[in-house]
Amino acid sequence: MAISDTIKKGAIRAPHRSLLRATGAIQSEDDWGKPFIAVANSFVQIIPGHAHLDVVGRKVREAIRAAGGVPFEFNCIGVDDGIAMGHGGMRYSLASREIIADSIETMLRAHCFDGVVCIPNCDKIVPGMMMGAARVNIPAVFVSGGPMRSGKNPLTGDSLDLASVFEAVGKLSANAITETQLDAIERNACPTCGSCSGMFTANSMNCLCEALGIALPGNGSILATDPARDALFERAGRTIVRLVRDDVRPSDILTREAFLNAIALDMAMGGSSNTILHTLAVAKEAGVPLGVRDFDEMAGRVPHLCKVAPSGKHYMEDIDRAGGIFAILKILAGLPGILHGDSLTVSGLTIGETISAATVKDDEVIRSLDRAYSSRGGLAVLHGNIAPAGCVVKSAGVSPAMMKFTGPAVVFESGEEATTGILTGMVKAGDVVVIRYEGPKGGPGMPEMLAPTSAIVGRGLSESVALITDGRFSGATRGGAIGHVAPEAAAGGPIALVKAGDMIEIDIPNRSLQLLVSDAVLDERRQHWQRPEPKSRTGYLARYAALVGGAEEGAVLSV
Repeated sequence: MAISDTIKKGAIRAPHRSLLRATGAIQSEDDWGKPFIAVANSFVQIIPGHAHLDVVGRKVREAIRAAGGVPFEFNCIGVDDGIAMGHGGMRYSLASREIIADSIETMLRAHCFDGVVCIPNCDKIVPGMMMGAARVNIPAVFVSGGPMRSGKNPLTGDSLDLASVFEAVGKLSANAITETQLDAIERNACPTCGSCSGMFTANSMNCLCEALGIALPGNGSILATDPARDALFERAGRTIVRLVRDDVRPSDILTREAFLNAIALDMAMGGSSNTILHTLAVAKEAGVPLGVRDFDEMAGRVPHLCKVAPSGKHYMEDIDRAGGIFAILKILAGLPGILHGDSLTVSGLTIGETISAATVKDDEVIRSLDRAYSSRGGLAVLHGNIAPAGCVVKSAGVSPAMMKFTGPAVVFESGEEATTGILTGMVKAGDVVVIRYEGPKGGPGMPEMLAPTSAIVGRGLSESVALITDGRFSGATRGGAIGHVAPEAAAGGPIALVKAGDMIEIDIPNRSLQLLVSDAVLDERRQHWQRPEPKSRTGYLARYAALVGGAEEGAVLSV
């Protein structure tokens, strides 16, 4: 019995069928015997990565119909992190992930769909849909809207992306560029629709979908404006009908081995630090045991093979031209015990079978094992007395000069306060910026810190100033930026006890972050610490702050 028979079979369901006829989706009496397929679309006009997804949804619906399914499209919300950055709107970004997951669950279960095609593209929308699909566990295929093409500065010929604009604001504050130069960067950094062009969070997650097996090859790298993407949409429509027929569900694909494959890819390509947060959350929904130490263990076994912006000069179009995600995975298959080649994918082939057709076409973009940028992966998990539950750094974006760093703390109680302080010269070379009360509970919503990190870069301090926070970073962040410090300040974590001038020691190679203050002094400070009043007392953020867990567990809700 098909799941959708619940709403379409038998005399008792005549009212349901009457309503379904009124939608116009039932085109013939034969449709009652076909699978009902949801098309979960994140089309919103305020996000460039999603502004074209209405067209994508139509193409996917047509493909489902041609393959013998009956498509029903619905939409979910989306927050544009760049537009929400640097003000109160950013507190809703990570929190929106849970709303999206709940919305997917609600729509799929309330309407008894047989399968779903999820069309995400950016940041929290990708993992939110993944969490919902894993929770409901009906056949699912993910097909993103694709990455944006990189921009070009008409004045210099330099490549541009969103991070270039944020960093240019810092350069302007330091009188390193003029307003005319800033305007040229602003107008040319984001030239097309699509998820921002570097290995930022959105593209990182869309690439991980390929390694997890829930998306078809090309999902993460084919540009949004590339006609080749139409073939991907058509394949996704055909694939979901086959998955429903064969009863292949996310639980068959999202195994621990699949997650380890995704982590290996993440380390090789130098993905966003947010991938740790989101992968942990998806694994929890899938019932797969996974922890932050799995990421650090994999980092010690997988070399860093790609330097994509913001860590290097390449962009997603270069990854696609060089062979795509499976070309990276093919190199990793040469390492003993790293890749689980028998993991299933939605294509019907295993990871190993799919890899066999992949080829590295540019070994400067996707390097071989003997030419790796480093022997360790592009992300690192640090521990120490300031972060006993761990913290995360995108080591791929850290210069050699910042791998070991010690300096006095300059403490800010919010991201906005820090941005103002950095831009007005309160932070000097040699300092360690501490931004606290910006974790999942304290933020609330664990807002991204692209504005302060970009201000550091823009003022020429990227190799002389470090930053630590219980908040998180945009995938566009580079430099000595350490986030996800846990426990967070609002939960009484040691980061709440830091005082201005305290010396902080960062040792990324040895995975250590230490506050150079004695235990006795910290114990005394703890006796006087008082939990601050919640920043949000009403509405969704108040409920979110009351229920959300720590970053070390993916910042998921407790119920």
